[in-house]
Amino acid sequence: MQYLSTRGGVSSLSFTQAVMMGLAEDGGLLLPRTIPRIGSETLVSWKELSYPDLAFEIMSRFIDDIPSSSLKDIINRSYATFSNEEITPIVHYGDFHILELFHGPTLAFKDIALQFLGNLFEYLLEKNDLKLNILGATSGDTGSAAIYGVRGKERINIFILHPHQRVSRVQEKQMTTVTDSNVFNIAIRGSFDDGQAIVKSLFGDVEFKNQYNLGAINSINWARILAQVVYYVHSCLHVITHEKDSSLDFTIPTGNFGDIFAGFIAKKMLPAGTVRQLTLATNSNDILCRFVNSGNYSLGDVKITSSPSMDIQAASNFERYLYYLMDQNSTKTVELMEEFSSNGTIDLTDYQEQIRRDFAATSISEDEVSNTILNFYKEYGYILDPHTAVGIKAAEKFKTAGVPMICLATAHPAKFSEIVNSATGVLPPTVGVLSGIMEAESRCEIMEAEEKDIREYISQHALQ
Repeated sequence: MQYLSTRGGVSSLSFTQAVMMGLAEDGGLLLPRTIPRIGSETLVSWKELSYPDLAFEIMSRFIDDIPSSSLKDIINRSYATFSNEEITPIVHYGDFHILELFHGPTLAFKDIALQFLGNLFEYLLEKNDLKLNILGATSGDTGSAAIYGVRGKERINIFILHPHQRVSRVQEKQMTTVTDSNVFNIAIRGSFDDGQAIVKSLFGDVEFKNQYNLGAINSINWARILAQVVYYVHSCLHVITHEKDSSLDFTIPTGNFGDIFAGFIAKKMLPAGTVRQLTLATNSNDILCRFVNSGNYSLGDVKITSSPSMDIQAASNFERYLYYLMDQNSTKTVELMEEFSSNGTIDLTDYQEQIRRDFAATSISEDEVSNTILNFYKEYGYILDPHTAVGIKAAEKFKTAGVPMICLATAHPAKFSEIVNSATGVLPPTVGVLSGIMEAESRCEIMEAEEKDIREYISQHALQ
């Protein structure tokens, strides 16, 4: 399998080269040259597989430069850290199937990809006798999941930028209480988009990137998308096995477009009609919703909400979808991304018909989030975190009678206990990994959202 850039300047990479490069050296995002197809017979034959075995079957179709035994070991070690043996169990309430993606070490869906990516990095670095400095920005959950994926690993230092006082207190403490010597937390005075812009700019400086051997752990890294494809296929197998239905819908709360893009890839892989509809659910930061419903992709002001991991404007993975929307024409993709960089807007109304075939979308208000958490708890006794509530409310709007609906539950409600308590009057059950975290020692640098300052800090603390 070969990998290429959405911008056309990088091609014929192996999987491991793509993983280590992270952001393509031409500023684009890396994708496989082709998407493997899974036939109906093959899909049905996977019904009895465990989650790690299913992950191997899917990933091995994209990875041909790691021995099968090594890939299996990486996958098995990655999911051995999860508290539920099903890894991503599906629970049923009313008309909805809720895909619980929060049973990893940091209680968020990011663990599913980042436990794998951390072990993958460790394998590649040991094999090639290299060191790596990971750089990433987080809107809440990626940071802690990334840190837990690589903490204590000898050949890796990790630098994570998060927006100062714009993530939940639990999310902040999950990052800053990890005091391993290879972990560097940076709180920037700005938004997630400010941090992500700095990260992309530093990766775009090829000389700096190569000098400090920078690696990407944000969803700009293809390996993260690949790991997330697995739970879409897992969901389809669940429905085929238990519902005796061959078609289903998904609702995905998303801000950075990575999670729903993994669903887009899964839909391309699976037999036609298996995934009927992908519904994109945003909070008040509705750039992606506006894009789907109007064809206009344009920046707005970042609003602070109860679902901070979705408080994003410029979605990191949008360019990957844009590349497919442009029929894999890298020249057009570059032109449009340059237009967006210059003007903060792209007019894609001419492609509206295709966009609406690929996605449905809605934006959920803060009042709707609170009411959804309360109503779901009253009716079923099940507690939603605010991000999952965004998805559930969207699912209520788009549910089609007779078609199973999978709602992605992206974080454990215990990470947002104050919001849950405000909505319902009850606190979520205590989770052991969060016990005492609010009182634990923290370590974090608070800095201005200035690229030159971040660049200097990395230069001082990077492994070489």
